[in-house]
Amino acid sequence: MGRAARRLRIAQPPVSRHIRALEDELGATLFERTPKGMRLLPAGVTFLEHARAILAALERAREAVRQ
Repeated sequence: MGRAARRLRIAQPPVSRHIRALEDELGATLFERTPKGMRLLPAGVTFLEHARAILAALERAREAVRQ
């Protein structure tokens, strides 16, 4: 969580809250939380794949509009 917060340049607690809120909204646990950190669960992997596809489609749409 700390690494994500640093990349986003925000404090760690808001990142944790947003992930929990997303998990609540989806009705699925995306990460396994351990004392040593976190790892994606199968639901998290699925969500990540879809999120990346959406971001790629958004970028293609931006390029299409610019042309």
